[in-house]
Amino acid sequence: MSSGLRLTRRDLLKSVTAAAVMGPYVVSAGARGAGDRPAPSNRVTMGAIGTGGMGTGDLNGFLGKSEVQMLAVCDVDKAHRDKAKQIVDRKYGNTSCLDYNDFREIIRRDDIQAVMIATPDHWHAIPVILAARAGKDIHAQKPLSLTIREGRAMSDAVRRYGVVFQTGSQQRSDRKFRFACELVRNGRIGKLQTMEVGLPTGKAGKNMPPEPPPAGFDYEFWQGQAPATPYTAGRTHWDFRWILDYSGGQVTDWGAHHCDIAQWGNGTSYTGPVEVEGKGDFPSDGIWNTAVTYRFVCTYAGGVKMIVADGSPQPDGSRFPNGIKFVGTEGWVFVSRGKIDSEPKSLLTSAIGPDEIHLYESNDHKGNFLDCIKTRGETIAPIENAHRSITIAHLGNIAMLLGRKVRWNPDTEQFVNDAEADRMLSRAMRAPWHL
Repeated sequence: MSSGLRLTRRDLLKSVTAAAVMGPYVVSAGARGAGDRPAPSNRVTMGAIGTGGMGTGDLNGFLGKSEVQMLAVCDVDKAHRDKAKQIVDRKYGNTSCLDYNDFREIIRRDDIQAVMIATPDHWHAIPVILAARAGKDIHAQKPLSLTIREGRAMSDAVRRYGVVFQTGSQQRSDRKFRFACELVRNGRIGKLQTMEVGLPTGKAGKNMPPEPPPAGFDYEFWQGQAPATPYTAGRTHWDFRWILDYSGGQVTDWGAHHCDIAQWGNGTSYTGPVEVEGKGDFPSDGIWNTAVTYRFVCTYAGGVKMIVADGSPQPDGSRFPNGIKFVGTEGWVFVSRGKIDSEPKSLLTSAIGPDEIHLYESNDHKGNFLDCIKTRGETIAPIENAHRSITIAHLGNIAMLLGRKVRWNPDTEQFVNDAEADRMLSRAMRAPWHL
C-alpha cells in the first residue's frame, strides 16, 4: 500500500487542470434538464467516501438535491459499498455509479468536483488533506479530527488550496441554536458567566474475543493509521467511537456539536480556553476505553467558564440536560435540538434589531454547502471553527487522562510549559500512513 498522502504529480496536475477548465462548478439557474433538474453540465459532481450509518444519511441528503450528480461511492466494507451504489443507481434509474474500496480512487477522478467524507474519526485527516490538495470541495463529518495536530493540518490544507469546506455541524443551520447565540451575543442575559454543556454518558468497557473479519470487509485498510489489533465486531462501524485509538467517546462525538454552539454564543469560534481541568471515568477493562462519566471545566481569558459534563449528578446534585445553557448576570438561555428556553421568558419573543449582531444564517446545511461551491464563499460551518471547537473536547480528554489541570495557549496551540501534555497533541501513525 502506498503512502497515505501520496498522489502523483500527474494526478495533481490533472486535478488542477480540470478545475481551471471547469471553473467553480456553479449550477446555472437557467440551465435545466428534465423538470427542475439542472442539465448534467451544470450539476455539482460528487463522490461519497464512507457510506456507513452517517454516510448513508449524508448520501441520501445530497441525492435529494437536484443540483448534485453523485458519480461514485467508496467504503472498505463491501456490504456498505454495495448498498450505497444501489441507492445511487436507484435514484438515477441506471447502473452508472462506480464503487471503490480505496478513497484515493475517487480523489484521483477529474470528473468529481466535491466529496462527502463520513469515515470514522481516525480516517478524517488523510482524506481531507488529499482532497484539498486535489482541489476538491469537501463536506466532512464531525468530529473533525482525532487529534489537535491533525485538525490544524486539515485546516491549513483547506486554506492553502482554497477549497470550500463544510463540517457536518448541522446545528449551526438550525434557527433555535442561532437565535440562542444571538441573544447571548447581544447581551440579553447580561454579561455571560458560564456555559453548561450537557452531553450523553459514555459506554462501559466491553470484552469481545477476536474473530475473523467478515467477508468483504477490508479490516487492514479500516485500521489505517491506528495500531494493529485483532478484529472484533465491537471495534468497528458504530462502536469505533468508544475506543481511544479511533475516537474520543461522547466527549468528542457530541462535544463536536455542543461545544461548537457554546463557542458561537461566546464569540470565540476562532480561539479557545486558557485552562482546562476535570475528571473522567475511563474503563480499565474491555476494548471500549473512552470516558463513561466525565466533567471538565474550561476557563477563557476573559473569565467565562465552560463546564462540559455527562448526565451524572454535578457537585450540587443537579444534572445537565443534553444541550447548552448560557448563564449571564441577568438571566439564562438554554437550547437543544427541538427546544429553547430562557429566563426571563420574554427573551424568547424578543427581536434582534437591525443594528445588533446577526449571526450567519443558514436554514439548509447541505444546501449551504452547495451554495458556497457556487459563490466560493465560506460555509456556515467552516473548518477552522470545527477545529477550534473539537480542540476543546480534545483538551478535556487530555486533562482528564492526565488527571490534572492543563494550561493552554490558543494562539500557539500548545500547552504552557507542559511537555507531557504536548506529547498528547498528536499520535504516531502506523506505516505507511502519515501526514
